[in-house]
Amino acid sequence: MKKRKVLLLLLLLVFGISSVSTQAATEVYPTNWWTGMKMNQIQLLLRSTDDELASKKVSISHPGITILKTHQFENARYVAVDISIAPTAKPGVVSIELKGKGKTQKIKWQLDPKREGNGTTYAQGVTSSDFINLLITDRFSNGDTSNDRVAGMRDQSLNRDSIYHRHGGDFQGIINHIDYFKSLGVSTLWLLPVLENDRPDRTEHGYAITNHYKIDPRLGGAAKYKELSDALHKNGMKLIMDAVYNHTGLQHFLELDPPAQDWMHRWPTFTQTTYREQTLFDPYAAPSDKKRMSDGWFDNGMPDINHDNPFMANFIIQNMIWYIQEFGIDGIRIDTYTYSDLEFANRCNKAIMDEYPNITMFGETRVFGTANQAYFNANNLDLPYKSNLQASVDFQCLYYGIIPALTEPINWTNGVNKLYNTASNDFLNKNPMQNVLLLDNHDEPRFFSVVGENVEKQKMGFQWLLTYRGIPQLYYGSEVLMKGFTNPYDGLVRKDFPGGWSGDAKNAFTGKGLTKDEGEVQDLVRKLGNFRKNSSAIKTGKMMHYVPVDGVYVYFRYDDDQTIMCVMNTDSKAHEVDFKKYAERTSTFSEATNIISNDKLNVSEKATIPAMQMWVLELK
Repeated sequence: MKKRKVLLLLLLLVFGISSVSTQAATEVYPTNWWTGMKMNQIQLLLRSTDDELASKKVSISHPGITILKTHQFENARYVAVDISIAPTAKPGVVSIELKGKGKTQKIKWQLDPKREGNGTTYAQGVTSSDFINLLITDRFSNGDTSNDRVAGMRDQSLNRDSIYHRHGGDFQGIINHIDYFKSLGVSTLWLLPVLENDRPDRTEHGYAITNHYKIDPRLGGAAKYKELSDALHKNGMKLIMDAVYNHTGLQHFLELDPPAQDWMHRWPTFTQTTYREQTLFDPYAAPSDKKRMSDGWFDNGMPDINHDNPFMANFIIQNMIWYIQEFGIDGIRIDTYTYSDLEFANRCNKAIMDEYPNITMFGETRVFGTANQAYFNANNLDLPYKSNLQASVDFQCLYYGIIPALTEPINWTNGVNKLYNTASNDFLNKNPMQNVLLLDNHDEPRFFSVVGENVEKQKMGFQWLLTYRGIPQLYYGSEVLMKGFTNPYDGLVRKDFPGGWSGDAKNAFTGKGLTKDEGEVQDLVRKLGNFRKNSSAIKTGKMMHYVPVDGVYVYFRYDDDQTIMCVMNTDSKAHEVDFKKYAERTSTFSEATNIISNDKLNVSEKATIPAMQMWVLELK
């Protein structure tokens, strides 16, 4: 063995290559960048899995790229390099050299041409003109069985009989059914996080990221994700990314092998967040409660990111820009927004908006109260902290709006009056039309179960969702009456979309096996979703509503070209509708057409709306 080593050394010396290695396991993050970006000074994080980098001299040989500064860490396997990319820099392979201990390591890093179409073909923003469909990729459709399991990954489960194992859904399955989304009037897809979640179990939801620069191969990987993005854009549709500022997965390399211990929040023992957002604005809150809210871990498998660490902050901000540019993202939903450092969130949001002026962002502010929610949005409040987040997922209109409207007894403050009262607090927000409305999602009980599996109430829910102010969001499968409660298992609301797998007895794409009720609700969503696509009043018009009387709530969506009248009867008995009562909006019209049934009503006469039904009327 010794003779072999000596012989190998002699050969290397003879050929003069003993000092050069291009095969060492050194990773660079971001994995690539672009010319012509507004963010033209970035921080490269170099990580070696088998060598110390701290003692090595770093140099870059590429016209237009200059090293500004290098940084070392407690963990000598890391080094950070601040670089500047001049406007004159050309795309190509950039050579990064690490010299030390008689060796030179060469790393190839890519500088790409900037994607064309910022604000027009990507980073377009998502607005009230859109209709979002929220998908769990693993649970929607399996278009490529070859990636159901990926060798080397910690989770090798594949069992559709388990709500917590992987089921095999992927990007190809989504691509295969773009026509289905279009048939519903859907303009935008929001996928739960698709970055790598290489953990032992519960990997279907995607919120425990283990590599910010790798698309999960079980979903199809980066190339297929780009194909999905391109396919959506070619069909006039948009793509929303699900971003996570607050935490990573326990198996992330920055947790398993951190540059320093302060990249994540550390506690003497496991300390979970209080989940009490009030402590962030409560004038009486104890500082320790505020700290635990923001710095406590969301879950014992999700380390809490320390945004006060400037290197970690740079890592997340640059990753957001990289992700949008690499995959052509149009909008961003930000997970667990209230638990992040809010000053960091503002900085990150600003960096994104500076680079992509048309892009829109909405946060998961799963809080309890309209003022609570407004605090985290761009708002009209005079407070020391001012958020620049454009909007939120509107849990207020869910918890204190449509759910009580259809499930509570009617009195002065309950029932549909809660929906009226909640909407009346829109004065708190800069732009309530940007809030994202929902009936359900991956963390909430299915709406059909919440309303007691009452089909008429489900129909009313969808008619409200698709006509109220804001951006409507459909959760996959609710259009065919998928049901389930989150308690005791959240997996019960994350079941497979019927027809997404070969051999499914029920197929929502074709209608095979659907019950009469399932088909009717799907048809309602399809009809109203497509009507909405061409309705200026609903998409961008104003809203006027009237105080509910006896459980009957009337609101209008209108502009100079169109008026839509929505009548919601939440009572257990029929009620008379006198159009003259709403003369401010009805006086110039003579006829009303029901968008769903096509029935005609004479606006000069009274009409009777049955119990627990809703009308969406176009006035002519």
